[in-house]
Amino acid sequence: MNIVVKGARVHNLKNVDVEIPRNRLVVITGVSGSGKSSLAFDTVYAEGQRHYMQSLSTYARQLLNPLARADVDSIQGLSPAIAVPQRRFHENPRSTVGTLTEIHDHLRLLFTHVGRPHCQRCGSAITVHTVEQVVDDLLTLASGARVQVLAPLPCDDPGEYRQQIETVIRAGFVRIKVDGEILELADLSGPASPGQADLPGSASPARADLVVDRLAIREGVAKRLADSIEVALKHGDEVVKIDVDEGPAPESRRYTRRSACLECGAPFPQTVPQLFSFNSPHGACPACNGLGIRGRSRGDADASPQPCPKCAGTRLRGESLQVRLNGMDIGQVSALPLSDFRRFVEEIDLDGRESEVAGNILREIRERTDTLLHLELGYLSLGRSSDSLSGGECQRIRLAAHIGARLSGVIYVLDEPTVGLHPRDTARLLGILRQLRDSGNTVLVVEHDRDVIVAADHVIDMGPGAGAAGGEVLAAGTVDDIRRSGVSRTAPYLADAAPAVSRTHRTRCGTLSVKNARLHNLKNIHVDFPLGVMSCVTGVSGSGKSSLVVDTIHGQWQRRGSPAAAARTAPAPVAVSGLDAFDRILYVDQGSIGRNSRSTPATYGGLFDPLRHLFARLPEARMRGYGPGRFSYNAAGGRCEACLGAGTVDIEMQFLPDVSVTCDVCGGRRYNRETLEIRFKGASIADVLELTVSEALDFLGNVPLVRRRLESLWQVGLGYLRLGQPAATLSGGEAQRVKLAREFGKSSGGKVLYLFDEPTTGLHFEEVGKLVEILDRLVESGHTVIAIEHNPDFLRHADYIVDLGPEGGANGGYVVAAGTPEDLMAVTGSATGQYLKSLHAAHSALPALS
Repeated sequence: MNIVVKGARVHNLKNVDVEIPRNRLVVITGVSGSGKSSLAFDTVYAEGQRHYMQSLSTYARQLLNPLARADVDSIQGLSPAIAVPQRRFHENPRSTVGTLTEIHDHLRLLFTHVGRPHCQRCGSAITVHTVEQVVDDLLTLASGARVQVLAPLPCDDPGEYRQQIETVIRAGFVRIKVDGEILELADLSGPASPGQADLPGSASPARADLVVDRLAIREGVAKRLADSIEVALKHGDEVVKIDVDEGPAPESRRYTRRSACLECGAPFPQTVPQLFSFNSPHGACPACNGLGIRGRSRGDADASPQPCPKCAGTRLRGESLQVRLNGMDIGQVSALPLSDFRRFVEEIDLDGRESEVAGNILREIRERTDTLLHLELGYLSLGRSSDSLSGGECQRIRLAAHIGARLSGVIYVLDEPTVGLHPRDTARLLGILRQLRDSGNTVLVVEHDRDVIVAADHVIDMGPGAGAAGGEVLAAGTVDDIRRSGVSRTAPYLADAAPAVSRTHRTRCGTLSVKNARLHNLKNIHVDFPLGVMSCVTGVSGSGKSSLVVDTIHGQWQRRGSPAAAARTAPAPVAVSGLDAFDRILYVDQGSIGRNSRSTPATYGGLFDPLRHLFARLPEARMRGYGPGRFSYNAAGGRCEACLGAGTVDIEMQFLPDVSVTCDVCGGRRYNRETLEIRFKGASIADVLELTVSEALDFLGNVPLVRRRLESLWQVGLGYLRLGQPAATLSGGEAQRVKLAREFGKSSGGKVLYLFDEPTTGLHFEEVGKLVEILDRLVESGHTVIAIEHNPDFLRHADYIVDLGPEGGANGGYVVAAGTPEDLMAVTGSATGQYLKSLHAAHSALPALS
């Protein structure tokens, strides 16, 4: 049975009816804001999750956050759903790649059970033995070998030593070994006299061992040996010494039942999983509380976080790092790139018992690591902090975790899994998606990537426009069905032939030169970026793109304004010249613009403040003494206090989902009645926030500061957005363009260097062309653009490309090729160039971007 959706009206969906085949790879595509995520995540996933929760008992549902019903008439054929979103992980400084994938949890178990502790004081190996283990070890001796079971006695204080002699005599023992000599305890009993001062045992000797038993190794001796060892451990403070007389070379063996060094006596904590957790007080470094970085003072605000000097960034206390496997502690293992970590796991040397104990642990580690490697994440390390990961890396890590669960009968909903992935590696990603499908799951993917769309079993094309102009299913079926569709806006980009790419050859006006770049995995590279053109930095994941553009170029610009920070953080001897040609540098990253109802295009885009000041300057507002704060729904005074400016009120429904209803005091307008009485051209501030960007341009066109910011939103194709639309309802492509518009709306006086981190994220083929037109206008105005990008259509339009690689992590950080797209096509070692070449040959009909 297929998944049949009837009457979906979530967000901008227009009473959509659609049928989704089960156990297939299904791609939902379309322009930004056309309703893709509303259908995939807010309808199918939300209802699949809600239906599963409804199957639980009333008591269980009270312990979970209940889910509201989606605005849909009916959905048939649902099963439990799992979402793999594109957004980054929460910025938890304690979260790492290892904890996210649970490999670190398995690694902690591995070190607990088969790690070799070493004394932190003297470096000696520490081994804890049970009585059974000691007996088994001694029974390996040759038959007839003679052994003495000894209990070491502490000899630090002469008075205490003589008291011990009296105690063991009363316990029935008759012999003691003092500094290698066997003595009768009877000779040492009684009070000391002046004449005994020089006799053995009268003072504290260097070494004294109580003789518990003397026996020969033979069949049937195990019970007596175990009893003797137990007695020796009791009198020897959990330490037993065995003198072995076997062959020409007698030896002495020492065993302990407590966690301590046999050489120097230093105690060692019990090896439990918590000892290797930086989220536990048992394992966290006390200097940095397990964060791995030192605290920053107020004067260090511009400085990059520095590793904790106590733990060197490992996050763990000293004792935790004294347990080793194959000579490496868990901090060193966690710092290995995953590709090297996988080899380390294979090379672990274990004996028979250890192999049995660690077998399941190692299998889980291998399988989880292999999945990450298949997803081209071999350059990451388990210790990599999650807040340093890109959106694409986060999503692939989530995907790896779900694959490791080996579920079937599930609906997987993914949001652009190719984000951050080089086209060369898309084939491996498709292999993972097919693996999920072939395991009996339905894989529903929101995607714009041409290769993924063509590989899909079923495609749903949404549109025709965005926002109110979207929300319809334009075409559905196989790729050939979409290509034959007369209304699909995606179909032209899936054609088999296309005119050549159109690109203007611009005159360069200088050079931005980066020399000796060696931050992270960069291999002391030299790169020259031409000014006055649009350049791209590309390469496989982990090849060093962000290290070059963000950490080196943008980082150097930031350090220019802080000499103290520069002295602390500059990756010497890197040199970046040519920055003097710019008055400003604007960096647009992939971070979220907000995920709650109070964040809107107006607040994030810088429109809300000038709007509030506009209303505060109106005569009626001035007469009443209203300032700009009166027109904020986030502050007391002007907002509706019944809903605290949210416009809605949540009603708790016990084990049923909370119901969000429109505030009956303000009618969802967020403000109180007095604030709404202030009007500009007959409209209140609430009325203005309900306008679309296009409507607001007509209404507020005479307000210069507001107009410039509105024009920026309109220029990036967001004229349909409402100014007060909650950020949580924006698609990934819409959110990215709001960020672009925010930067474009700022004063552009002087020369600007624009740095972008994958600006095509979430954009349809058609929108990539519009984005290129916007960036072209920036370049034509005398500015310079450098973008980290993988999108082949974007790359084909670039004036200059720097291709890093050839691989990720330690095998990356080199300049593989640099030049025009045509130059890269001629370089056989360039993965990007060869992909562009194959694209040019196989799809020579792709629509030109300009």
